[in-house]
Amino acid sequence: MSGNNYNDSGWEPVTRLGRKVQEGEIEDMETALNSGLPLKEPELVDQLLPGLEDEVLDINMVQRMTDSGRRVKFRCVVAVGDRNGFIGYAEGRDDQVGSAIQKAIGIAKLNMIQVPRGSGSWEDRSDRPHSLTRRTTGKAGSVEVELIPAPEGLGLAASDTVRHVLELAGIENAWTKSHGNTRTTVNLAKATYNALENASQSRHPQRRPDRERAEVSE
Repeated sequence: MSGNNYNDSGWEPVTRLGRKVQEGEIEDMETALNSGLPLKEPELVDQLLPGLEDEVLDINMVQRMTDSGRRVKFRCVVAVGDRNGFIGYAEGRDDQVGSAIQKAIGIAKLNMIQVPRGSGSWEDRSDRPHSLTRRTTGKAGSVEVELIPAPEGLGLAASDTVRHVLELAGIENAWTKSHGNTRTTVNLAKATYNALENASQSRHPQRRPDRERAEVSE
C-alpha cells in the first residue's frame, strides 16, 4: 500500500469504495476492481497504485462554433499505468494544455482496468507474466487493433502509440496488427486500450454497469 496519508493531505472519501480503501479494508487495486463498487475517486487509485506513471499520447487543438463565436480548446490523450498489469486511458479537454492533461489523467485513473497477463504464445514456456494470455482485438472509429501473445524475447512489434500503451500495462512481448486510419493517434490509442479492456472483460464477465468507463465532460 502507498505510504501516502490521505487524511493528512485532505482527501476525504465520498464513496463506499473510498472509505473501504482509507480504512484499510481494501488494500490492492485488484480487490477494488473486483469489489463491484464504482471507481469514482482518483485519490483512491493514487493510494492503491503509488507507482503509477502517465504518458501524454497526443495533444490537439479543437475548435467549435458557439453563439458567442469560435471556441478553442485543447484535447489531450493520456494513458496511465503501473507497468504491472493495470492501465487506464482517457481524453481531456480544456482551454489550457496543462489543465487538459491533468483532467485527462484524473479521468484515466477512473478508467483503470486489470489486464490478464501470462505467456499465451505456444512458442513460449516461460512462467513469468510478460505477455497476453490470449489474442484480443479492439476498435475505435475506423481503427482496429489486434494484440497477439508473443514469446519472451521478441519485444513489442508495434507502432509507437500502441507500444506506449502496452508498456504502461506491463506487456513486454506481443505481436500487433492494426487496420484503418492508424495515423489518427486518438483512435489508435483508444483501440489498443479497448483491446486490453476486452481481454479484461473476458476474465471478469460479471462486470457491473456502474463500472462503465468514465467520460470526459465539456
